[in-house]
Amino acid sequence: MANSGLKKVLITGAGTGFGYEAAMRLAEKGFAVIAAVEIYAQVQTLKRQTAERGVKLQVEKLDVTNDGDRRKALNWGVEILVNNAGVGEGGATVDIPAPNIRHQFEVNVTGPLLLTQGIAKQMVKRGAGRIVWVSSREGLNVNPFTGIYSASKHAVEAIAETMAYELQEHNIEVATVNPGPFLTGFNDRMFQTWESWEDDPSERLFDYSKLAFP
Repeated sequence: MANSGLKKVLITGAGTGFGYEAAMRLAEKGFAVIAAVEIYAQVQTLKRQTAERGVKLQVEKLDVTNDGDRRKALNWGVEILVNNAGVGEGGATVDIPAPNIRHQFEVNVTGPLLLTQGIAKQMVKRGAGRIVWVSSREGLNVNPFTGIYSASKHAVEAIAETMAYELQEHNIEVATVNPGPFLTGFNDRMFQTWESWEDDPSERLFDYSKLAFP
């Protein structure tokens, strides 16, 4: 990648986990990194962490579900897009409330795809580009209590594979990354989302106070 001539990288969800570390390491390797975070409160935190790490990168607020934020990203001249932002909704497929199901797909599928559409067309005009979708092992298989999250990542797999075929003639590479269960805290948070459900707990099939990420 370093020898491809493509240097300007946008990484969404760069405030924590894989996105954070990828942003830092690519900046250390000399890439022009735009580290995007969901909310303004994360901007100053990431800027401070960047200074402590001794690297230079551009920190921006980019909520992939926000149309204004997505349009703003079109002004950044992105050559490599890393769709890393994502959330995990834990719980049984028969229990998760409708708003949580919709939010899962808005953050993991719809928002990133709409962001990618605009940036990909800029890449086509430029004649080169790379798009990386951070998927999951759950995009290739399923497990109990992660079905809705897994469904969103299966959708990402389908989109990425199709996009790779569609854009190959334009010199744009599309790939997925499929991490397993690393200890970034993401999986633990997934199994706590039930605490915010606006539903009738007595109607749930499972008692989520007794469930945790293994």
